Amino acid sequence: MKPKAISLFCGAGGCSLGFEKADYDVIFATDIDKVALETYKKNFPKTKTLAADINQIDFDELLSDLNIKIGELDFLIGGPPCQGFSTAGLRFWDDPRNALLKSYVNALDKIKPKWFLMENVEGLLTADNGNYLYEATKAFIDLGYKIRVEKVYAHEYGVPQRRKRVFVIGNRLGIDFDLPEPTIKVKGKIFRNSDITLKHTISGLPEPTKESKQAGNYSTAPISEWDEQLRNGAKFVTDHFVVYLTKIQLERIRLLKQGQTMKDLPLELQHESFQRRANRRVQDGTPSAKRGGAPSGIKRLVYDEPSLTITGASTREFIHPIEDRPLTIRESARIQTFPDSFVFEGGDSEKIQQIGNAIPPLLARIFAEHIKNDYGFAGENIMIGSGSLINYSLTKTEGMSPALFRTKELLDTLKNKELQLTLF
Repeated sequence: MKPKAISLFCGAGGCSLGFEKADYDVIFATDIDKVALETYKKNFPKTKTLAADINQIDFDELLSDLNIKIGELDFLIGGPPCQGFSTAGLRFWDDPRNALLKSYVNALDKIKPKWFLMENVEGLLTADNGNYLYEATKAFIDLGYKIRVEKVYAHEYGVPQRRKRVFVIGNRLGIDFDLPEPTIKVKGKIFRNSDITLKHTISGLPEPTKESKQAGNYSTAPISEWDEQLRNGAKFVTDHFVVYLTKIQLERIRLLKQGQTMKDLPLELQHESFQRRANRRVQDGTPSAKRGGAPSGIKRLVYDEPSLTITGASTREFIHPIEDRPLTIRESARIQTFPDSFVFEGGDSEKIQQIGNAIPPLLARIFAEHIKNDYGFAGENIMIGSGSLINYSLTKTEGMSPALFRTKELLDTLKNKELQLTLF
C-alpha cells in the first residue's frame, strides 16, 4: 500500500507532484489561493481539495472525512509562509502575524503524522531575530518530533537553478535520520557542461509565440529523463510566449551580455528604481518592507550555468541567455522541474507566481523517496514531550552574520535537551 500524504499550503502542487512520483498517495490538499487550487485540481484530479484558510479548518472533522485515524497519516507536507516579524512586547504565539505557524502546529498536534516536511524561504533563518525558527522548532519537539533543520541548495540535487530554501523535517517514530546526500556539491564553476545548465533545461522548446492567453506550440525534445517520465509523451506546450517589449526595454536587453545586470548598463538606461536602490546597504535580517525591497533590474542569464532562483518576477527580470527577450512562463516552469504537460490556471502573473512559490517537484521527489526507502513509517510512535533537535545546518560558509549567529545560539539551547510542554 502506498504511504499517504496531506498537503497544506499546497499551491500549484510542486511538492505533491514530487511525492506522487515517489509513489505516495496525496489524499488531500488545501490552500487559501483559489486560483492556485484550480491549477492543483487540474493536475491532480483524484486528490480531494479544499480552498480554505488553515485557521478555519477543523482537523478532527477532516480526519473523519478522510477516514484517517489520529497518528495514521504517513506524511504531512507543505509549510506556512512567514508572515513578518513580531512586535516588541508581544508574546510570540500571541502575535497575529504568527497565526499561520500556530495553526500549522495545531494541525500537527491534531493529525500527529508520522513524518512532516515544512519548507520556507531562506529568510526564515533570521526572521524575528531567530525567534521564529526557534519557537517553531521548539513546538515541534514538544509534540514529540525528532527534528532536522537544513538550508537546502536545490542545485545540489539536480534542480537547474541556484535556489536556497529552509527545510524542517521531523518524525515521531523515534528515528534518528539523515537527509539525502547531494548528487552535486556546490563549488565554483562545477556546473559548466553538466545536465543542470540552463541550456540543457530549456532546449527542445519551440520558438515562442507572440503574447497570447492561448499560446501553444509543439516541443521537439524532452529536457531530461525526469521530464520525459513526468509528461507521459505530451508534446504540446502552453504558456510559451513572449511579452510585448517597449523600445527602451528592448534597448536595455540588447546591450546586456550573459551574466550582466542592470548595473552594467549606461546610467541613462538604468531604471530609476534601480538607481535609487542599487547602492543601498542592507542590514542582514532587516525586513524587506523596512528597507524598500531589492533593486529592480533585469539580468541576462548564463547558458552554461544553472538559472538564478525562479520567482514571481522571473518573466519580467530574467533575460534569455542568447535571445533578446525575457524567459517565458513555460521556460520558468521547466527550470522549476515542472513537466511540459503541467497546466497552470489563472492570469499570466498568477501563473508565474504559482511557479515561483512552488517546491521543485524533482527536489520533493528526492526527499520523499529518501524517507520512504531509507527509514519508512514504522517505529515507536512517540507521544508528546519526547522529541529532540537531531541537528541543524544554517550555512555552508565559514563565517556567519550576527543575525544568523543569533539563530544558532537559540537552536543550540534545544539540542539534546528534554523540553517541557509549553505550547502557546
